[in-house]
Amino acid sequence: MAKKGPKSIAKSTIELIRERAARRSKQIKKAKANLKKASAARKASLKKAAASKAAMAQMLGPKAYSVAELQEFKRLILEKRRETVEELDTLKESMMDVTTGEYVSENSTYSLHMEQGTDAMEREKTFLFASRGSKFVTQLDDALARIDSKTYGTCRVCELLITKERLQAVPTAQTCAEYKNTNHPCQRGKIALAANKHSNVRA
Repeated sequence: MAKKGPKSIAKSTIELIRERAARRSKQIKKAKANLKKASAARKASLKKAAASKAAMAQMLGPKAYSVAELQEFKRLILEKRRETVEELDTLKESMMDVTTGEYVSENSTYSLHMEQGTDAMEREKTFLFASRGSKFVTQLDDALARIDSKTYGTCRVCELLITKERLQAVPTAQTCAEYKNTNHPCQRGKIALAANKHSNVRA
């Protein structure tokens, strides 16, 4: 068997290096192609997620009322508070014992020994109205505090905004009408709660 000369060995070595370089170049090109493909897929996924998030945000609406809207609600609440306090003052005057100038408690001797049953019933109604009025003032004060903290109008169940119409009708409301009536979130609320739960699980 004939031995290979130095030139032949050198040629074989060069060819081997070239083959290895070609394979390496092919591997690099393939890796770059895979990386580019993965990057494109990630961008598409992020774009889809962003579009989905934007669509969700649009459907659920804003998460807070503007400063101007909060001031509008504040004016409404202050007006209702003023009216309620005036009504309470009138009720307190009607509950005052004209002989002593003191307020008559619901269980006082004066109440129990009134001559007319009808008068006693009217007095009980007056006490009930006064109690409701005082409670309403407290609720209005709580609503004013929520306006100051910029949390007013947010449902305490699903954290979505309660509609303006409901807040204008019931300024102390802390849930939507559907939850108030059924003890179940509205459709938007259910979606928001599900989305929040999903986010918490992923986190």
